[in-house]
This record gives sequence, structure tokens and C-alpha cells, in this order.
Amino acid sequence: MEKHEEVLVALRQIIRAIDLHSRKLNKEAGLTGPQLVLMRAIDELDEVTIRQLSNHTNMSQATATTILDRLASRNLIVRVRSNLDKRKVHAHLTPEGQQALQQAPKPLQESFISRFQSLEEWEQSLLISSVQRISSMMNAENIDAAPLLEVTPLTKFDETH
Repeated sequence: MEKHEEVLVALRQIIRAIDLHSRKLNKEAGLTGPQLVLMRAIDELDEVTIRQLSNHTNMSQATATTILDRLASRNLIVRVRSNLDKRKVHAHLTPEGQQALQQAPKPLQESFISRFQSLEEWEQSLLISSVQRISSMMNAENIDAAPLLEVTPLTKFDETH
């Protein structure tokens, strides 16, 4: 196998691992990775606005709002207007949301993060450099992406990327 094929196989294995974990999460908890990340952030941050959630999770406010809409429709979160500042709306987990969060498996990135952080500093830097180089070679460096290991179906193909 040629070296470029080895790189492409490794990338496909990564994509496949993410996809399999996403399916497991959806099957076991009925949640997507981004939904789980937002629910964990709501639980962790407590009185949290949509802006704070999007900043904390590195998602756009529009993406966070869409995900919160889905969670609210399933009665996993509620939005409550602030008593102190009526312009602010806070997201809270419902009892059903708390139960779903407790039963959900850990996101794939938690396992990755602990393994990555156990590497020596030079090896972390080498991996970052290599993956960023691959991203650049695939003309993907300007694609907006949150640090979530989740494969989601494409809803619209963007030909600029």
C-alpha cells in the first residue's frame, strides 16, 4: 500500500470510529454528540445563557439554538427567562434531561482527551501539526468546526469548501 493510501485509510478509520460511537450514543441514549455536549454544559454551568453555552462548547449560537430547540421539544431542557434581566434566557435540564444525561455513555472525545493529554508535550505538538497539515491539504482549514467528535449527516453541500 502506498503512503498516501495509508493516510487515507487512517482517516477513514477515524471517521468510522466516530460514526460507530455516534450510533451507539444515539441507540443507548437517544442523543447526538452535540446534544450530549450541550446538556453536559448546561448541567456544569447551571444558570447559563445560549451565548454562554455556544462559547463554552465552541458552537455557533445558531447551531446551539437549533439543538436546544430539539432538546426542548423532547422535554429534556426548558428555557426560563431571567428574573433579574428579562432579556436573558437560561437553559435548564428537566428531570427527564438529567436522567438522560446520567444514563448516556461518555462522549468519544472524553476518551480521546485523556489519552491525548497523557502524551508528552512534543508528541501532542507533532500530532496537532500533522492533523492541521492534513486539514490544509484537504482544503478544510477554513471549515467551521466545533471540537466534537461527531459525524452528522450533511443537510446542504457547500461548494466553497
